[in-house]
Amino acid sequence: MEFEINDKSPAPSKVQLADQLRAKIASGEISERLPSLTQLTADSGLALNTVQAAVRILKDEGLVYGVRGRGVFVRRRDG
Repeated sequence: MEFEINDKSPAPSKVQLADQLRAKIASGEISERLPSLTQLTADSGLALNTVQAAVRILKDEGLVYGVRGRGVFVRRRDG
């Protein structure tokens, strides 16, 4: 999965990644489970703590939820 992080953007890297993950969820490219934090770190080229912060943004918005030992999943929006 590809991500474009612009070092010259005024938006922090964690916000850029969260925005791109949100867009992939909205488009259906990610529909059930997010890639692992390790995979997101490799795909984005960001540090693990930055990736964790991006996922935390989506959790705080209620878009995804974590299950310890299983991963981070997209919250279903029925209706």
